[in-house]
Amino acid sequence: MKLMPDMLEVMRTSPVIPVIAIDDINHAVPLAKALVAGGIRVLEVTLRTEHGLPAIRAMAEQVPGAIVGVGTLTRPEEFFAAREAGAVFGVSPGLTPSLIEAARASGLPLLPGVMTPSEVMAAREAGFRQLKLFPAVPAGGVGMLNAIAGPLADVTFCPTGGISESTAPQFLACKNVACVGGSWLTPKDAMQAGDWGRITALATAASALRKAS
Repeated sequence: MKLMPDMLEVMRTSPVIPVIAIDDINHAVPLAKALVAGGIRVLEVTLRTEHGLPAIRAMAEQVPGAIVGVGTLTRPEEFFAAREAGAVFGVSPGLTPSLIEAARASGLPLLPGVMTPSEVMAAREAGFRQLKLFPAVPAGGVGMLNAIAGPLADVTFCPTGGISESTAPQFLACKNVACVGGSWLTPKDAMQAGDWGRITALATAASALRKAS
């Protein structure tokens, strides 16, 4: 088993974490190599397709420099399977008692999804200080993040959901945001065409989206 990293350290590695859905397992390794070549090392591979776990294993084993995590964790047993496949962090759309228990038992650092101040407070009580605001835009976006920065100042966010290349800088400018999640780095047409150069270019642009302060 790999040594598990600190979740905040993971979030601060890249300004954008690509949310990846693999429809063809043959895309996994070249996609990961293209993203890493563009400076995006933290990769969230979702379990939305049947290729999620095999893709995580392939990326973790064959792409030096990649920090491979698992997304769309919704059931406790997925934590152990993902860690066994090589994932070093997990992301979930929400947080439940069984997911909290699975995260602790598996040792997999978790970035749980929250949408309201009450959910943020509940997650914080459970010991989570790094959270995913999801879905970020419907949840209130930049306005929500700025509003809760005062009363919940010890929480750091990775907003995900509805964020684009053009709006990402607005989110990254928030003092309580370490990175954002997005799917624009892995357009399906580029993946299907094997246009890895285009994906590297998107990653290069994304890796330059650092905070101004």
